[in-house]
Amino acid sequence: MLPPGWLATPRAHASLRRITLSDGPEAGLDCLALSTGGGLDAWLLAGRSLDIGPLWWRGRQLAWMPPGSLAHAALHRPDSEGSRGFERMFGGFLVTCGLTHVRQPDGAEPLHGRLPFTPARVTLARERFAGAGPVLEAEAEIVQARLGHEALLLRRRIEAPVGGAALRIRDEVENIGPGPAPHAVLYHVNLGWPLLAPGTRVLLDGADVTGLLDPGDSGARPAVACHPSRGEVRVISPEGMALTLRSNAAALPFMQVWHDLRPRVAVLA
Repeated sequence: MLPPGWLATPRAHASLRRITLSDGPEAGLDCLALSTGGGLDAWLLAGRSLDIGPLWWRGRQLAWMPPGSLAHAALHRPDSEGSRGFERMFGGFLVTCGLTHVRQPDGAEPLHGRLPFTPARVTLARERFAGAGPVLEAEAEIVQARLGHEALLLRRRIEAPVGGAALRIRDEVENIGPGPAPHAVLYHVNLGWPLLAPGTRVLLDGADVTGLLDPGDSGARPAVACHPSRGEVRVISPEGMALTLRSNAAALPFMQVWHDLRPRVAVLA
């Protein structure tokens, strides 16, 4: 949807702006501030793999945000604290894990690999209002490489229709090294209140896989389950707010549900 023709600029309706955060542990973190004009706003974190930090729907924050904010990537290392440095940096709507390892630490591989929090090189950031299908679009390249080991290039494109309520992410990974390399990826989508509230449900391909969730339970413990997936997940809050995630099931054949419902944590991923 284009803004009315009598506006001085269509950027008054929808925009994609480069910003740099300047306070606390976020200082120096480069972002793209995206606003579709249809109620969806997000920060694309150029300083952290062009992942998605805050994400608002009609002014309400849906992403799980950490107590220490979205710290600059240089402040921590993935292989610190028994290869669990990820836990110091975790937060925001999307953290992309990989590119050669995901999940628990394994030998020299840290929790969820080395891609998270790797700075991206932004190659495109623009608002395209002319022609059919006006869209906000960003592209970036992220490299994970070690001399004598893997050399992988992730090309990421994120687009959001102007006036819309959707984001589309397309990732392509290329082996740019001299030989074969392992490859793994996990999209860690992290939700908090108000999507996560007493009575929230998670539907995988139409089937309820969690029952009614109860955040704030002082006796809760972190829990995880992995399910084969045909590519659609819906998270539905008790007030009727819904988030739908769709993916290519051939490339991403499993959906993992992890949650920590303890008071002052309350995260669903």
